[in-house]
Amino acid sequence: MEEQKQGDSDRITREYFDSMLLEMRHIDSRNPDTTFTLYGETFATPIMTAAFSHLEQVCREGMVEAAKGAAGAQAVNWVGMGDEEELARITATGAKTIKIIKPYADHELVLRKIADAERCGVLAVGMDIDHAFNSKGGCDQIRGYEMAPKSREDIREYVREASVPFIVKGILSERDAYKSMEAGAQGIVVSHHHGIMEYACPPLMILPDILKVVDGQIPVFVDCGIVSGMDAFKALALGAAAVSVGRALIQPLADQGAEGICGKLNQMNDELKGIMARTGCYDLQHMDKSVIRQMSGQKK
Repeated sequence: MEEQKQGDSDRITREYFDSMLLEMRHIDSRNPDTTFTLYGETFATPIMTAAFSHLEQVCREGMVEAAKGAAGAQAVNWVGMGDEEELARITATGAKTIKIIKPYADHELVLRKIADAERCGVLAVGMDIDHAFNSKGGCDQIRGYEMAPKSREDIREYVREASVPFIVKGILSERDAYKSMEAGAQGIVVSHHHGIMEYACPPLMILPDILKVVDGQIPVFVDCGIVSGMDAFKALALGAAAVSVGRALIQPLADQGAEGICGKLNQMNDELKGIMARTGCYDLQHMDKSVIRQMSGQKK
């Protein structure tokens, strides 16, 4: 048990977030603007929902309620597993939605899921490539479906098949960022899938190196451990285009449904604005990684 605690990637990620301190910069600052543009759509906040699945365990019609909440906050809504009928109900809420597809071993199933998502009018599609294997090195099994690792050529085909942007989720290395770019991905998500592997790098630790590979050509999103506007600010200041929030939205959803999701996203965005105001980062085009210092006293 002690070894598991030492290698808990969620704990390590939290500690890394908390090791990052901020300078204050008030002179020449302005009232902050969190307006965010993605794939031709404009949103009020760069704080997005995570790619949820099966939220019926949280509240009735949980996936639809989460989408309503995201729409109310004018935020991007991400979804994971689910059928086309549910996805159609989600997009009917007006939420601009990104559909993440599992790395199914059945190649044709992946292509059908892409086509289903497009019929539902999603903003983008993608795949969480980090769900290919189980902890013993075999192919993962999720709700009766077998998963499989994906090659660059597989991803190239998904990019070609999709008429909307294709995003690769589960990037935690420069190498996979480079391969995703080479395959034509139009976005990547830096994530360890909430500790799918022990001792995984915190996303913010690897983010600067990944951004160098991407070189501004596609948006880079951050997932895992974002629970506040402060966490969101740190990711955005380092160069992320936007962040996803997962676990911090579950209790508000359980308590108040769509209103809980909307309220929590708005609260976190207000926190973000407050920190932006006090650091001189007055909009998302003027975020500045030099405001961040590590506990050691060295600038990031």
